[in-house]
Amino acid sequence: MERAPTQPLTIFSESGQRVLKQFPWNLGSPRPALEQMDNGDWGYMMTDPVTLNVGGHLYTTSLTTLTRYPDSMLGAMFGGDFPTARDPQGNYFIDRDGPLFRYVLNFLRTSELTLPLDFKEFDLLRKEADFYQIEPLIQCLNDPKPLYPVDTFEEVVELSSTRKLSKYSNPVAVIITQLTITTKVHSLLEGISNYFTKWNKHMMDTRDCQVSFTFGPCDYHQEVSLRVHLMEYITKQGFTIRNTRVHHMSERANENTVEHNWTFCRLARKTDD
Repeated sequence: MERAPTQPLTIFSESGQRVLKQFPWNLGSPRPALEQMDNGDWGYMMTDPVTLNVGGHLYTTSLTTLTRYPDSMLGAMFGGDFPTARDPQGNYFIDRDGPLFRYVLNFLRTSELTLPLDFKEFDLLRKEADFYQIEPLIQCLNDPKPLYPVDTFEEVVELSSTRKLSKYSNPVAVIITQLTITTKVHSLLEGISNYFTKWNKHMMDTRDCQVSFTFGPCDYHQEVSLRVHLMEYITKQGFTIRNTRVHHMSERANENTVEHNWTFCRLARKTDD
């Protein structure tokens, strides 16, 4: 029968400053517990990282993390009580949803469930938690807490840069560029109008929730400068970038349009009307 690969275990003193003992250990067999050395010191083990192939996605972590919950399937697998499979590269293989395993692994690391604001795959993640039999994670998913305190909400700013390019010029020529800020945070729009007077001649459109600047072919480089200053200004108001998008389209035979979008968000406290 083929023997499991060995990795050296290192026992450190409680302070972590001295190596007290080293010995080989078979992956998949039970881990030694915290030990008392001959000199009376207590030590704990440090192992090499473990790489898992979960549905084709590779994750590297420690055995301590994987066995945080001994009664879970992962605790049984890496505690020696459950058979394990390996891929051709020797990584431990688990035939489950690879992308969702990142949330399972982060829960094992922190004992806290942290998900993106736009996360929608709760049913799938519940199935993964049930498969791995991580009871605290199952409880978190069955009784989710609000992402934010109930007296707060999220404010959003959209920044877009639309650039029309000539198809046939060499080098590529910019025909026109438009920079637009859209938000319901009126104080931010007022601040832009007050602080960015240098670009007033380019301000072509102001509405209740929107400010636009337009730049022609001779001054498109000013759009880049304004965009950098706007992003810095928005960030200083407490907003952080949530996501970015790029969209290419061809509206006319002689020009292409490239649109960049940035979404900024921040939390705000609700006030009574």
